[in-house]
Formats: sequence, structure tokens, C-alpha cells
Amino acid sequence: MIPEFAHVSVMEEEAVRLLDPHPGGLYVDATVGGGGHALRILEKSFPNSRLIGVDRDPDALVAAGQRLASERDRVTLVHGRLGDLPAILERLGVVAVDGFLVDLGISSPQVDRAERGFSFRQSGPLDMRMDPTTGETAGELIRRVTLEELGEILIGYGDERFGRRIASAIKRALSEGQIENTTDLAAVVAAALPGRERAERKTDPATKTFQALRIAVNDEIIELERFLDAFPSYLRRGGRIVVIAFHSLEDRLVKNRFRDLARHPGLPADIARAQGIRPDPELELLTPKPIAPSDAEVARNPRARSAKLRAAVRR
Repeated sequence: MIPEFAHVSVMEEEAVRLLDPHPGGLYVDATVGGGGHALRILEKSFPNSRLIGVDRDPDALVAAGQRLASERDRVTLVHGRLGDLPAILERLGVVAVDGFLVDLGISSPQVDRAERGFSFRQSGPLDMRMDPTTGETAGELIRRVTLEELGEILIGYGDERFGRRIASAIKRALSEGQIENTTDLAAVVAAALPGRERAERKTDPATKTFQALRIAVNDEIIELERFLDAFPSYLRRGGRIVVIAFHSLEDRLVKNRFRDLARHPGLPADIARAQGIRPDPELELLTPKPIAPSDAEVARNPRARSAKLRAAVRR
């Protein structure tokens, strides 16, 4: 295992239990990361299941390949985005799978390596790309967007109620050449907050701003929406989907999509079809309410504290 990607999987036991992998099945870990969940899936579905692992971070794929080396004959690893899964599956000739696992958010190794630019605690470039080989960096984004657009990003993706005030401070600091790296940006954000607000926050003043910029840089919400639109077409009857979210907006999207697919309109099938309503539910919810990590897991891995797991089965 490459040390810089020693990631701890969140709610590993719960996720694999609800996915319920079995021998002979085909499973997709759509955000494979370091391969922790993937290895458990392969172990539980031994000896002849197969797994497709997708990740946009090349370092994650190297780590996953090392962790899953003993099962390499059953694993296909692909460099790609969550929203590109239909194209990936089509390219692999896959028409149906027995389960999807999606672990959203950011990996600890991405945060802990200063050169990736995700951390406000260590000085690094303003990057924040999950795939450092392509796309716009955070530094490029904050320079490109307007003041109004930056404020909307901070409010919408970071739930930062002082988003417009912070956006103004960032734009002003950029014009004065005061932001060169992540710690510069964090300092500008902290200074923009009212003193009482800084003192009362339980997390670092820059937490919400960095989260919002990371989500915007990586189009995380768009990627999730594309996946949620597409996955029912590939999940075979009896197949399961498990999603772990760390952000309220992501969790809301998953909850609403699962709810819509599990909703029965209570109308006769012919009337429902005439009105363009799905006559029968496509999913059955396995988690009417999201599962949170145990206190023991949060004590071991504080970064798991905001996780919410939802699962459903294809009818």
C-alpha cells in the first residue's frame, strides 16, 4: 500500500452487510478509493464474483490495485468519474450489475497531502482537484468566477451564511496579490468572519469555504446527479445500491432519488401510465432513515462523523 493513500473506509461493516454481495455477482465500487470496501465485497462474495472499481484519482487506483492484488483476476480498475459510469459500463460490455457502492466525499490521503491543495492546515497550491491530471484548479476558479458567483458557491455548497462577505474578501485579497496558497486563503476567510462567529465555530473558520470550493472544482453535485439518474438502468432485479454521503446536499439528493424510485402512486397501472407516472416502484428502501457511524467508529476516525448511509434494493 502506498503510504500516501492509507485511507480508512467509513462504515465498512454496515455498507457490505447492506450490499449483501454473493458468489457469482458483479459489483461496482464507483468511488473505489484505496480499495477498502472493495476488498470486503470480494471477500464476502468469494470465490467467483467480479468487481469493477472506478475512481477519478490516479493515486487511488494505484493504491486499490495494490490492496486488491490477491484478487486481481476478479477486479477491473478504471480511471473515470462517477457521472461517466454508463459510458464506462458500456465500454466494458456490462448491461447489468448486482450492486453499486458509492462512497462520496474526499479521501483522507487527499486532505493529508499538502500538495493536493485540499487542506487549510498545511500550505499548498490552490488545487483541490480529485483528478490532478485535468480540469480547473481552485485558484483558477476563484479568479474566473464573478463576486456574485463565488458568493453563491460558498452559500450553496458550503452552507456558509457569511458567503458573500467571504467572497468579497477573497476577491479583494486576490486583487492585492495576497492569496498564493491554501493557508493564505484560509487566513483571508478567517479574517472575513465576525470575531464572535470565529470564536463560536466548532470547526476551523475555513472549513465551509474549502468544502464549497472543492465541490465546485470537482463538479461533485453534477456527477452525483448524473449517476443517480442512470443507475436504475443497470441494477438488476434483486440488486442493491449503497451510498455513503458526507454533505447534506448530497444526502438530500440520494434520499429524494431513492424515495421517488420507491414511491407507489396508488393508481391503477393503466391510469398511472396514461399520466406518465411509474405504476410500480423500482426500489425498496433498506434504510428508511440513514445509518450513521457508531460512536466507536467516530472515536477511531473523526472524519466519519458526518457520514450518512442509505441503501435500497431493486424490485
